Amino acid sequence: MRKILVVGAGQSGLQIALGLQAQGYEVTLMSNRTADEIRSGRVMSTQCMFHTALQHERDIQANFWESQAPKIEGLGVSVAGPDGSRAIDWVGKLDGHAQSVDQRVKMAGWMDTFAQRGGQLVIHGAAVSDLDYFARTYDLVLVSAGKGELVSMFERDASRSPFDAPQRALSVAYVHGLGPRPEHPEFDAVRCNLVPGVGELFVMPTLTTSGRADILFWEGVPGGPLDVFQGIKDPSEHLALTLELLEKFLPWEYARATKVELTDAGGTLAGRYAPTVRKPIGRLPSGGLVLGVADVVVANDPITGQGSNSASKCAASYISSIVEHGDKPFDGDWMQSAFDRYWETAQHVTKWTNAMLGAPPEHVLNILGAAGQLQPVADRFANGFNDPADFENFFYDPDKAAAYLESVAPGA
Repeated sequence: MRKILVVGAGQSGLQIALGLQAQGYEVTLMSNRTADEIRSGRVMSTQCMFHTALQHERDIQANFWESQAPKIEGLGVSVAGPDGSRAIDWVGKLDGHAQSVDQRVKMAGWMDTFAQRGGQLVIHGAAVSDLDYFARTYDLVLVSAGKGELVSMFERDASRSPFDAPQRALSVAYVHGLGPRPEHPEFDAVRCNLVPGVGELFVMPTLTTSGRADILFWEGVPGGPLDVFQGIKDPSEHLALTLELLEKFLPWEYARATKVELTDAGGTLAGRYAPTVRKPIGRLPSGGLVLGVADVVVANDPITGQGSNSASKCAASYISSIVEHGDKPFDGDWMQSAFDRYWETAQHVTKWTNAMLGAPPEHVLNILGAAGQLQPVADRFANGFNDPADFENFFYDPDKAAAYLESVAPGA
């Protein structure tokens, strides 16, 4: 039986651990926190998982919250005009529903399941020196802890990393009491609100530790009017500032947020990071090799909501590469090939995300505007969140965009 060590108990690390466990591998999982510490701690992120990523969870029988989490059936886009009105406003319908489960709920539940199924769970913050020791006793070491000392083992890939500084200041509040969107009270949707030159607000329904909730997620251009959350420690102050900015920039979202309250004292988060692609192989002091996973090697800005989706897709891809490799050694060539296989999917996420961080060119504004008049355009854009590879066909190139819009115009 092959022995695998997974370092880091996030979406990708736990999904790999549970997936390999089900295939009969002897898996050890290292986490710097217990399940109870995660469950009672601060929110870790936002997450909205689309159909393909959710299916990967179903494939390993780990979709425990699917009947409880809100079913997200649409994705809407609004663009604020200079006078505070909506210059653009529409919602596209998803082919398969999306869902969001607070990672405190999911990661704690998955950790408990991994242990109950006989996996070895080690609660210990791992340093490079620890991995140097463990690498000698395991057939493969996977590093899925996306922060801290371990990430420094993986060299930045400058050719795939156009940014060397954060492109957005991030701020999250999990709330109860948000009213329904009056345009579609009969179904749930993720709402993307764009404030040109200022930033974005995403609103997504979720399942948290206290039941159904909504996430208010600001992405602010650094140095701009939304870049004001750094240093705020008091959760109620964080929420008050979130709502103040809503009232100023997005009055239509503020109108349904007048009665919100935080889900819990750990329901806020703020931070920033530079989007970075790293080389996938880390070399230990003794010469041993480890393979980076998900955010460790491909960390995109959350503006396109792809983080947990990419982590799920990376986990599924790596599981396939590991199982198909059989009893052969997990050497550097195999590690590179496993990453290259994942990059075939991940490159589309990185390209789209980096494009969305800039000011939209005229042909993209034309697409967003047309989506308000032509439902097929709205639906296609919405489903791109599940399969970003499709954006190659109509989003980046002005000629392809024009040809596509012409093909769906009335009478075409």
